[in-house]
Amino acid sequence: MFKVYRKEMEWGGRTLTLETGRVARQADGAVLATYGGTTVLCTVVGAQKPKEGQDFFPLTVNYQEKSYAAGKIPGGFFKREGRPSEKETLTSRLIDRPIRPLFPEGYLCDTQVIATVLSHDLENNPDVVALIGCSAALTISGIPFLGPISAARVGYKEGKFLLNPTPAEQEGSLLDLVVAGTKQGVLMVESEAQQLSETVMLDAVAFGHTSFQPVIDLIISLAEMAAKEPRELPPPAFDKKALLAKLESLIGADVTAAYGETKKQARYALLDAAKAKALASIKPEEFAAGHVIDCVDQLKYDHVRGMILDTGKRIDGRDTKTVRPIVCEVGILPRAHGSALFTRGETQALVVTTLGTGQDEQIIDALEGEYREAFMLHYNFPPYSVGETGRMGSPGRREIGHGKLAWRAVHPLLPAKDKFPYTMRVVSEITESNGSSSMATVCGTSLSLMDAGVPMPAPIAGIAMGLIKEERGFAVLTDILGDEDHLGDMDFKVAGTEKGVTALQMDIKITSITHEIMRIALDQAQAGRLHILGEMAKALNTARGDVNQNAPRITTISVPKDKIREVIGSGGKVIREICEVTGAKVDIEDDGTIKVAAVDQKAADAAINWIKGIVAEPEIGVVYAGKVVKVVDFGAFVNFLGSKDGLVHISEIKPQRIERVSDFLKVGDEVRVKVLGMDDRGKVKLSMKSIDQATGEELQQKVG
Repeated sequence: MFKVYRKEMEWGGRTLTLETGRVARQADGAVLATYGGTTVLCTVVGAQKPKEGQDFFPLTVNYQEKSYAAGKIPGGFFKREGRPSEKETLTSRLIDRPIRPLFPEGYLCDTQVIATVLSHDLENNPDVVALIGCSAALTISGIPFLGPISAARVGYKEGKFLLNPTPAEQEGSLLDLVVAGTKQGVLMVESEAQQLSETVMLDAVAFGHTSFQPVIDLIISLAEMAAKEPRELPPPAFDKKALLAKLESLIGADVTAAYGETKKQARYALLDAAKAKALASIKPEEFAAGHVIDCVDQLKYDHVRGMILDTGKRIDGRDTKTVRPIVCEVGILPRAHGSALFTRGETQALVVTTLGTGQDEQIIDALEGEYREAFMLHYNFPPYSVGETGRMGSPGRREIGHGKLAWRAVHPLLPAKDKFPYTMRVVSEITESNGSSSMATVCGTSLSLMDAGVPMPAPIAGIAMGLIKEERGFAVLTDILGDEDHLGDMDFKVAGTEKGVTALQMDIKITSITHEIMRIALDQAQAGRLHILGEMAKALNTARGDVNQNAPRITTISVPKDKIREVIGSGGKVIREICEVTGAKVDIEDDGTIKVAAVDQKAADAAINWIKGIVAEPEIGVVYAGKVVKVVDFGAFVNFLGSKDGLVHISEIKPQRIERVSDFLKVGDEVRVKVLGMDDRGKVKLSMKSIDQATGEELQQKVG
């Protein structure tokens, strides 16, 4: 019934298997990719023809994790998977970015790639497996695709690179890098690093690229057995060469003049006027309006690239290595715990830090298990930042991806939790954008965290590099504009300190780039990063000595484990009372560590003293302050040390014999008592007369 094709190989110490023909047979391409005990079903379907009038390539990539893959039942009320998690969104982008450049121009059919995690062994991350499986599914589908591609995860420990390390092997690694590419070169890099040198980062990319070459061969061998007949690309809808020549004579000079204008809004106005002129001059029966617009964009593409390669001058007048003017400001929001405004050219990020307690940590329910995250970085890109109107709503893939890139860049420099027990939330509001707002977020985040008093060992800066590559040569561009990103061949973001790199993200729009281009880009990025760090230092070059006065002060104390229950109380009654009465926040950990947070130190001290009173053991012979909580015929019960009760027998109230306790004590009286010891039942025996005899002080201290 099934005609199953299967290929496997040993890769990185585990078996990689690619299988097709048994599952999802109605898809154009379907591959079960298994690595170790992790299995991902990867499918691709492409429409047979594009929609009428469609002028773009509608590619959708969806990566989804099923809870059953790890033997779990989803949380929440509905008990089923809901909206994509952050990891699912990021992995969807991870797959999309290297495959998108490999669809040929002219293929405009609606195409959907879906990767579903069916089994997770909790050792082999499904993201790389999914990327390999999607590449294989596309390769056998018959859909035009200039692959195959492959990917690998690279770690770095004790001076050696690790291929696809397991979580245990990744412990202590200075690098977490994913690289994807073709036989010829690299297409995508995503990484977080512990201030590694540019040389190590470049070698890591080369190691990964070399390591996944056998996987590309495996995909090719599967395709030789199972691939469908390739689809033919439709013939061109119009004579593009003729239309480009007509437009060049009509508006070529206008486009050149527009790109001589260094201000973005003025430049866009001139380009819009040139496009309007073209649409008005070319009759619809000669060329369709959509084709005219496409070729105007192509004309802009050719002019910008030619100008850079021929003259070395860019759209805004800079050479290829100059960083735009930078202005840094900190502490601009009076009530925020930390704030910074980072402006680089026409890109600006307002970045705000808020410090919280353990109660503010994000709880993440992943296939690998539930864990807490104490550092959050949220990136927002409102439409006004580019002078446009647009939809406002929940963050999209772009916002999540840019935020995570900045998170990776900053995360390696954050203090350990035992040294800085705060939850940190950073929000980057992009208030202006013209290129590399994610790297502006990195710079602003570093300044904002230091302004809040987070003890970071060094500031971090980021810079975006671009590429113009033609047969006649190439140019690497430092600190690219939005247009240079759109019209160029590479978006290569590098973040780090003076010491080294903390994050890399590279996306290529052509089939691949060489080792030489990457080396030049990293060298230029290092020079640009050092320049930006110097500009940032003019505003703030080190973390403030203490957390902001508006932030909570966290004091850590430790109590015996067997006392935790007493601090919490039945149903949390005691801990709630402490928080309500004092106004402090109290976090209790299983090992007996207690963190007390409050903006007002007086409130924190009150909560700490309360807790210490609860866990303290009464010492024989020591005098304590207490309060009478009950009066009986044979004595009075006194509460002391917060939660301890003891009995002052009638014979221990006064040096002389008394007839009635109520003549001397009533409920609410504040008294001083001395611990005599414990009775046979473990109850505390207290005395007041011994204090009276020793000091001659008045026994009772009434409260009003």
